[in-house]
Amino acid sequence: MACGFDMKFHYVLAGWEGSATDATVLWSTLNRGDRLKVPDGKFYLLDAGYSNQPGFLTPYRGVRYHLKEFNISCPPMNAE
Repeated sequence: MACGFDMKFHYVLAGWEGSATDATVLWSTLNRGDRLKVPDGKFYLLDAGYSNQPGFLTPYRGVRYHLKEFNISCPPMNAE
């Protein structure tokens, strides 16, 4: 499923078994008749198990993104 910042579902694909890989399910959503459409200039955020591709962004592996993960002795070190 994909949801937007409006907290509404934009796309739902049901029917895959639990053993299907995330990448396989994403490929299916992008290559079927009722495929997931990413609006121009917009991106969906994915978890680190995926790879970056047009319309989809994944975080850098091993990089902290939440402020509570930082403290005075370990400030952010780079733009990532």
